[in-house]
Amino acid sequence: MPPDALSSDLGWAESTGVAMSELRFEPADVARVRFTVSPVWETVSSMWVLQNPVRHAVHLSWIDRARAALRRPEVAVRIRPLRELTAPRRWLPDFLTPAAPRADVTMAEQLDQIAATPPDVVIRDLLSTLPSGPLTPYAQAMLLQPRRLLPELIDALRVWHDEAIAPDWPRFRALLEADIAHRAAQLAEEGTGRLLDQLHPSLHWLGDRVVSDDPFERDFDLGGRGLALNPGIFTDRRVLWNLEQDSLPAGAYPVRAVGTLWEAAPTLPGDPLARVVGSGRATLLHLLDSAATTTDLARRTGFSAGTVSQHLAALLAAGLVTRIRRGRHVFYCNTDVAMALLRAARGE
Repeated sequence: MPPDALSSDLGWAESTGVAMSELRFEPADVARVRFTVSPVWETVSSMWVLQNPVRHAVHLSWIDRARAALRRPEVAVRIRPLRELTAPRRWLPDFLTPAAPRADVTMAEQLDQIAATPPDVVIRDLLSTLPSGPLTPYAQAMLLQPRRLLPELIDALRVWHDEAIAPDWPRFRALLEADIAHRAAQLAEEGTGRLLDQLHPSLHWLGDRVVSDDPFERDFDLGGRGLALNPGIFTDRRVLWNLEQDSLPAGAYPVRAVGTLWEAAPTLPGDPLARVVGSGRATLLHLLDSAATTTDLARRTGFSAGTVSQHLAALLAAGLVTRIRRGRHVFYCNTDVAMALLRAARGE
């Protein structure tokens, strides 16, 4: 899998607008489209962000903290295998980013998935990266001794996740789950075809297949296995496909509203609405111009989920917010009364 606009025939393809590939769906595949969150995908793809901070300027605050962790010798030594396998302009071996088997999978479980990779698959996936350039020294050694070196790679993933991803994981997961809630609602209301057609500008649903703008002209039959899709914090610009005949077909796409990830809750000095309903509830009302879940509001405000729930209950009882359930998720949004109060408070 490439970090930019390249891919192996056996791995992930990035949509580039040069040519196109097709993912053919059987009726069973349409019914088995599902969404997941992948901790290992965020851990691996975060390495690309460090290599090109200008391209990923939205994450500059995270980049500063991650680079500080990299400067610690004990961290740098242990994550060397991961850094070599995610070197700039190198394709990723596909065993490094297995599809998440379910939405609530943990990092430990995904590391177990990687640990269970057969040696012949490790070798195959390493060799499939050769079109992007010669193997790095670690990859060469792993090609010869996959069983012995795989534990070192798993340790590198664990260390990097603990250092760079875990501290912000609640924030990451809230944004990812908000995206999934939006997609789930769209799936329920408009169907699989419409969902896939709007997942990313490079994708188009043609009734029995997805056409993806990319240079590889793949013709891949999902074969009734369905398709696992996961939003990615560090996935930008393109959709990535994992299309292996011997594993679950999967795709990673850019998460919605990534620009809100590091924003602080709105602060309005002298906000007259805060004097009426309290600063915490006023903060929520300013954010609920568009629908959001309790988890998403907690992420954006820094309030605990319990505090957000208490404020929402009071606002709901006062007729200032409304709620709607979409699948497993409950969304809140301002009522017309709240919007009128906000306009008055803002002097509009």
